[in-house]
Formats: sequence, structure tokens, C-alpha cells
Amino acid sequence: MAYDTLVDAINGLKAKGYTYDFNLKESRLDCTAAGRQLSPEEFEVTEVYRFEGMTSPDDSSILYAIESVDGLRGILVSAYGVYADSVSTAMMAKLDIKH
Repeated sequence: MAYDTLVDAINGLKAKGYTYDFNLKESRLDCTAAGRQLSPEEFEVTEVYRFEGMTSPDDSSILYAIESVDGLRGILVSAYGVYADSVSTAMMAKLDIKH
């Protein structure tokens, strides 16, 4: 499915059961609400959406739909371009981040 905005995509994924929010750390994903940390081996990216900033390419973001090997489902929103997060090589490969 194609979404016009980041907010539409977040709402669409939440309606599909991706209810948790993940935070990207150097070598893991943190999910505070579930009290979990996931290494790259413990999750799969099931959907990816890229959004370009309306006024500046620096305002771009990527939305990932994430599912852990044991069924925890949530989303990760990450900036890209000059604001991309610093992550490990394994995490870059898992999220297919190009630096």
C-alpha cells in the first residue's frame, strides 16, 4: 500500500497491529513499552516507507514496520541523509542503510 504522508503510514501500520514504538540504538532496537531490546538477529523488517521533506531534503525520514522473531510488532521512524543515526554495521545491513 502507498501512503501520502508519514502520519498516514504510521496510522495504517498501527491499524495492522504494529502497535509498539522502537528506538534505534547503535546495535539494537529498544522498545521501552514492552521492556525489550532486539538485536539484528531478533527481528525482520516487513515493510519500508520513505518520505521526502516538502521544503528540504534534510527533512526526510524512513518508516520501518518491524516484527520480532517472537511476534512483537511495531514501528521505527528514522531520519536519513545528514541526520541519519549512527548504527553498527550489522544494524545498517538489517535496515539496508546506505552511508
